Amino acid sequence: MDHAFAVRKLTDFLALVRGYLYEVDLASRDIGAEWPDWPEELVVQEAVARQIANAYYSGLGNVEREDGENEAAYWYRVRTAAAQALGMASSAEEMAAFLRPTSPAIAADSLHPWIWEPAAPLWAAEARQDAVLAAARTLNRRLQQKLERHDIGETDLCMQTFDLKEAQPGKPRLRFPGDRTTATWRARQDGAKYFSAGAFLAIRNVAAHEEAVDWSRQDALEHLTALSVLARWIEECATETAPSSD
Repeated sequence: MDHAFAVRKLTDFLALVRGYLYEVDLASRDIGAEWPDWPEELVVQEAVARQIANAYYSGLGNVEREDGENEAAYWYRVRTAAAQALGMASSAEEMAAFLRPTSPAIAADSLHPWIWEPAAPLWAAEARQDAVLAAARTLNRRLQQKLERHDIGETDLCMQTFDLKEAQPGKPRLRFPGDRTTATWRARQDGAKYFSAGAFLAIRNVAAHEEAVDWSRQDALEHLTALSVLARWIEECATETAPSSD
């Protein structure tokens, strides 16, 4: 719903009502004064105001003239309904935010330290792209250190690291804890393989190779969160090596 439109229309309508009631009041006090002309524009705008009021609260705008009711009394009731609708329209966004269920929040400093520690000073300087890139590079180095592999990194290393194939000489694997005969364990292992590779491809590479990305604070924080998930998986996994062929 366009609340700004509703506020504008109702405000204009209330000004018309106020002006007409002022003329009616003057005419009722002075016997010789002319009664104001039939308020055509007011009636036209009342139809609009009625629809808007009903959109905010069903039946609110359905003000009908009662038997024996004078002109002023009727328009006072119309004005009251329109003012109530104006109150709803002008506070609609704030009330929606207030009534929205409380959602959990992620504190950046609760992300995995491999991620937040290198990102924090850059984040503080509003360098969000650099913060994400620093976190991804640190994560890559941590993965290389854990596996003692410095010949490859990032996407290629992730694809090999979580692969379901047995470890080979010079090509250790990371393995989640749990029963390796279950479909769940295999799914987790395979998922980590593609998730980790995707994180470096879709997050790290974009941050590194684009001159400037239009990430909002929320975008950048979610990228850091994805990297934090991967960091916790890497730390959780055990390194599995194969005996040297020598």
